[in-house]
Amino acid sequence: MKTMIITVITFICSTAFSQTQIDLNNEACTAFKKADSTLNGVYQKILAEYKSDSIFIRNLKASQRIWITFRDAELKMKYPEREPGYYGSIHPLCVEDYLEKLTGERIRTLSTWLQGIEEGDACFGSVKTIP
Repeated sequence: MKTMIITVITFICSTAFSQTQIDLNNEACTAFKKADSTLNGVYQKILAEYKSDSIFIRNLKASQRIWITFRDAELKMKYPEREPGYYGSIHPLCVEDYLEKLTGERIRTLSTWLQGIEEGDACFGSVKTIP
């Protein structure tokens, strides 16, 4: 009886909390899409906040295009094209996870232009200063 109860509990726990690789891949894809959406929001806010500085805006747009090229090149460096199945079934998850990581770094970088830098920093450049 005790063995049967343990078996039933183990079965319920293992099926209730298990995820398939497809589920994990989908979660990673959703997380990257959320990060990408956040990045786009930050980018749009910067465009709006700095719209009067046309030189900065031109350089921001160029920087973002180059960053996308950099991001894609980083991904190809980490996961060079190989024959199908080379990286295993976890590969889609790993790709989305790495894209999310790189996107998060870009969000933190660009957010500086929205948050500003404390007044007195001699190297503020095009970033707004805050008192």
